[in-house]
Amino acid sequence: MRVLLVEDDIALAQGLQQSLRREGYSIDCVHDGKSALLAISAGSVEMVILDLGLPDMDGLQVLKQAKAKYKQLPILILTARDSSDDKVEGLDYGADDYLVKPFDMAELFARLRVIERRLGTADSARITHNNVILDTKANQVFLDGEAVSFSRREYMIVKSLMENIGRIQSKEQLENKLYEWGEEVASNTIEVHVHHVRKKLPKDFIKTVRGVGYIVSKR
Repeated sequence: MRVLLVEDDIALAQGLQQSLRREGYSIDCVHDGKSALLAISAGSVEMVILDLGLPDMDGLQVLKQAKAKYKQLPILILTARDSSDDKVEGLDYGADDYLVKPFDMAELFARLRVIERRLGTADSARITHNNVILDTKANQVFLDGEAVSFSRREYMIVKSLMENIGRIQSKEQLENKLYEWGEEVASNTIEVHVHHVRKKLPKDFIKTVRGVGYIVSKR
């Protein structure tokens, strides 16, 4: 999943980026409100983690403007503002969740998983299809009860397809989930990743929809 982190504390932003990447997210980071709105308008952001104390504008204004144009874009507020009034205001402006600093990383990850489940087809942290299990909490895939080893990006492909069982994921959609701004992506990169993933999963588990993308079918 492609996440935009909006955080002006550079040290905290760097730590969050590293932790979120380890959890399988692709992270783009900006440090002010105007840059956040530009990034959101570019169209490849799937979720936003938003600080409210930004240097150029209040984060609530970023939230309000983003939600006015992109109502379905999930936004989690991550802020030091801890009063009930602040929380109510943020949620009333359209935030999908509100987490106060200092926070526990495990709780942040859990809240992000809840938002992801709202976006996809999964209704729990474990998705089972045929004899394959995806555990999004453990970031692990099991085949016939045995753990399967994937690289980070291979895992992200499996996760994206299994969270959208029955829905085609285009090459462009997968690239947006896997790669961050500025990363060079070869024309056949997704095909190579899918090829490696297929070797580790049952035959025909991932199907190619020629000229469109890939799918894990419901049957």
